[in-house]
Amino acid sequence: MNRQWMRQQLNDFDGLAKRYVESIPPGRRTGSETLRHELARAEATTKKILNMLDPKLADELMIDQILGAKMARQTVHRGLGILDDMDDWATNLAPDAPSLPADQFHPWVWDAARTLWDSKHYRAAVHAAATAINAHTQTKVGRTDIADTELMNAVLTDKPKPGLAYLQLPGDPNDQTVKTRNRALRPYAEGCFAGIRNPAAHQHAPEWDEQAALEYLAAFSVLARWIDDCVVKHAT
Repeated sequence: MNRQWMRQQLNDFDGLAKRYVESIPPGRRTGSETLRHELARAEATTKKILNMLDPKLADELMIDQILGAKMARQTVHRGLGILDDMDDWATNLAPDAPSLPADQFHPWVWDAARTLWDSKHYRAAVHAAATAINAHTQTKVGRTDIADTELMNAVLTDKPKPGLAYLQLPGDPNDQTVKTRNRALRPYAEGCFAGIRNPAAHQHAPEWDEQAALEYLAAFSVLARWIDDCVVKHAT
């Protein structure tokens, strides 16, 4: 239900009815013929809207009766009141949902994104978070020769190259849970960089939606926590 559109239609009808009432000369029962025809054309849509709000209101909308336009305005005002109440219901009676406070994201992510986020540059904020994760990972493994997706694939692999540093989550390497978590690191990181970071860096499109960008930051926060928890190992 598009309440904004419904409200606009009712307000338009109310304004039209007001103009019609004002066009009625003293001592006469009818006003502008043009406005009366416009009211007649708008009546069907107005009745449909009122019927969805309260069927009784639709039955009361009879502009052809004597004083019909004045009564129609009262009916429409009641419909607008219901719409206002519906807005309040949606705000105040909706089930409680958990919030996602961005300042609780991993500091690699939020410290990098905060300033850009505050200025509503959401795509740039996400890109900054990815860049920060890349930099911290490079520092952790002591490599600056590769970056982004290539870096993630190299250091989060289960088949590291001899002599090079790589990352693994702590725990018994023979434990099945530890094994599966470590196996998930590389594809998750690759998805974050290829699927989120790359569009953030190269896409020339309208500014990203705030909610979508927040979810992308959350994805990077998970990755940052995992990489931060990892221990550095060296392949032999």
